Amino acid sequence: MRHLIIICLFSTALVNSTPAPNVARYDHFRLYRVFIETQPQVAMLQQLEDRSDSYSFMGHARNVNQNLTIMVAPHKIAEITELLERYELQGTILLHNMQELIDTEQHSIKPKNTPPEDFNWLFYHHLTTINQWLQLQVNTYPYLELIRLNESYEHQSLIGVKLAKNPENTAIFVECGIHAREWISPASCTFVLNELLTSTRADVRYLADNFNWFIFPVVNPDGYRYTFEADRLWRKNTRPYGLCRGVDLNRNFASDWNGPGASADPCRYDFAGGSEASEPETQALAEFLRNNVAEQRIRTYFSIHSFSQLIMFPYGYTTDRAHNYDDLVAIGKKGAEAIENAHGKKYLSGAMIETIYPSSGDSVDWVYSALGIPVAYTFELRGPPDSTNMFVLPAKEIIPTAEELLAALIAMLQEATRQGYYANDKQKQEL
Repeated sequence: MRHLIIICLFSTALVNSTPAPNVARYDHFRLYRVFIETQPQVAMLQQLEDRSDSYSFMGHARNVNQNLTIMVAPHKIAEITELLERYELQGTILLHNMQELIDTEQHSIKPKNTPPEDFNWLFYHHLTTINQWLQLQVNTYPYLELIRLNESYEHQSLIGVKLAKNPENTAIFVECGIHAREWISPASCTFVLNELLTSTRADVRYLADNFNWFIFPVVNPDGYRYTFEADRLWRKNTRPYGLCRGVDLNRNFASDWNGPGASADPCRYDFAGGSEASEPETQALAEFLRNNVAEQRIRTYFSIHSFSQLIMFPYGYTTDRAHNYDDLVAIGKKGAEAIENAHGKKYLSGAMIETIYPSSGDSVDWVYSALGIPVAYTFELRGPPDSTNMFVLPAKEIIPTAEELLAALIAMLQEATRQGYYANDKQKQEL
């Protein structure tokens, strides 16, 4: 009997320590941070990204005086070491083994069958749990309504909520989880929703009482589910295109579609899709916004991402300035100040093309240009640009990160109100 117990215990330990089959692993993938100083360095890195799928670039090499983060497969470590030396490219190893981060994070994920009553912000949650928690809140608060948009490629509804205490209020739309691997986005957005529902703070109550809110925690449900079940670092949706799969939904909107910062290659992480708004998720979101922007008086749009600690406004595809550029600068500055006052973190605010990199086909540019939503921002939450965690932010940082987001929203909406964006339910004259 004693031998049988030992065998059983050994078998159990073996099962628990065995990785799940058919799951992408990143054992000994390294994270490099380089600083580009010469044009030959730019050209080399561009060629490297074009010709090899063993390098994952966080952004693209565009010009000199640019920092760039690159994840390198282990069998390319000798190659990248030689290239850095040959091109005299300054580089720092931020992380030696990406898989260690992912393995550690597994302890911060609640099981898929977690009841919605146990939902909290000390852990990351599966899509099913998030949606069940949303339904629980709708059942609890009479002024909260569940919204189901059209289905994704894998026939999952895009689920969000509408919080409306006064039909005369102007509305805020909060889009989260469009990039699958950015788990801190849905976590922070559900935290903000919970605060709007339960907080007794006067400034939060003001937001809940004087604005109506549309909050969609996961607008890329297929991709988000895929990061839990197959590839933690997946970014796109999951629709096949030839031998490859997935479209970057934040490159799929009709705002200079397939322009700078997007790719026509289905195998690239920023693939723009077969045509503008080709994806069912993009279509569902765009249709809802077109149908409701006027009737629901949606005047503000927030798209929540990670990482790099940025607060950005249009445009991403051109250096032309937005019509209300100075106002957007002032509003973004208030958000950055509020975040620093919350936990000391420094966020940079500015136009997308000025602060991160060129991008086209993104949701914020589209709602600003096509729908005339005058206050439109993309957040890149924790960590900093040289983060060693990237998209695998420790769960202990969920609450402080979400508190920073809430502080920024309060300050930015106060400033937009002061500037008159919500007065008399009219947009500002210059728009």
